[in-house]
Amino acid sequence: MRVYVPATWPMLRTMVKNGVLEPIGGTAFALTPKLRESYTSGDDEELEYAAMNEAARASLRLLSVEFGLGEDETTPARRVVVAADLEDVTVRPDLDDGAVRISGGVPMEKIASVHVDTEDAVYAVRQASAAVDAADMGDLDAEFLVGEAEDHELAWYDPSEVAFLVDMAP
Repeated sequence: MRVYVPATWPMLRTMVKNGVLEPIGGTAFALTPKLRESYTSGDDEELEYAAMNEAARASLRLLSVEFGLGEDETTPARRVVVAADLEDVTVRPDLDDGAVRISGGVPMEKIASVHVDTEDAVYAVRQASAAVDAADMGDLDAEFLVGEAEDHELAWYDPSEVAFLVDMAP
């Protein structure tokens, strides 16, 4: 099953160094039956895109924690989603429609692609990461800020390009 794992830049660095992506809490997103039911139309490709967008919003939540801790001033304000093909996936009905749980880390050889915000999204992503919790609670102004970040498309990278990408980051 194709899953979309929300991540951050420090998680990418660790993945490049260790050859394994360690998802936070084993949480990822996929085209689940519940996600399929929540859309009135759309083919598999469009619904996979919806799952990836759920992972991108989860990446904002991870960034909000990293920025809130203030531990790493070098963390780029960019959403990161890692797409991987995995066998051991369990649906998580307690979370978003596309949420799944994966067991253990994701080895590099299972990664299909990596999706990252470009430089032009940095300001919007930083603003959205500070507002994502309020947006989840229904704050319309916060939802606008999150929407501004979500208007930016994530760039696609082949797994072989990730080490170079990480080296290029500030």
